Amino acid sequence: MSDMYQEFVDRRSVRVYTEEPIADADLKKILAAGLMSPSGKSKFPWHFIVVKDRAMLEKLSKCRVGVARMLAKAACAIVVVGDPADTDTLVEDCTIAAAYMHLEASTLGLGSCYIQGRGREAEDGGTTEDYVRGLLGFPAEYKLQAIVSLGHVGKAMKPHKEEKLFWNKVHEEKF
Repeated sequence: MSDMYQEFVDRRSVRVYTEEPIADADLKKILAAGLMSPSGKSKFPWHFIVVKDRAMLEKLSKCRVGVARMLAKAACAIVVVGDPADTDTLVEDCTIAAAYMHLEASTLGLGSCYIQGRGREAEDGGTTEDYVRGLLGFPAEYKLQAIVSLGHVGKAMKPHKEEKLFWNKVHEEKF
């Protein structure tokens, strides 16, 4: 097994964090991983908004009905938005960048959770995108893709088990 494979086995979405802040050097590595992620035609349409302010994280925790409450206790969040004028692969490119950051956090021993933003509803009944734009002020033409919550793991999850993988979803040569 490669180290990366073991990372896939061990990595779980974390929704409970300690109050310990994330070291600046670790946050920089996480952001660099996102900036180095692949992008269709090398357009790199993403922009990352780093949020550490406790009051803002509390407000962001209401950006999704029922699933973003962990943001209130996270050390920080990285909001991933993109400019659709840059490329027609905006969704894919931003999602890959968020996933790279999610994985880098895990390799550093930090917890993270991917929070889908696109096409979702905020607790106030509006869209998640409009809610987050109202808080963070990104341009109207930019599209919210996701938020990655980050922090030190407060509740560890068990690793994935290979015997529980859905191998029936793998097809060879033809469906």
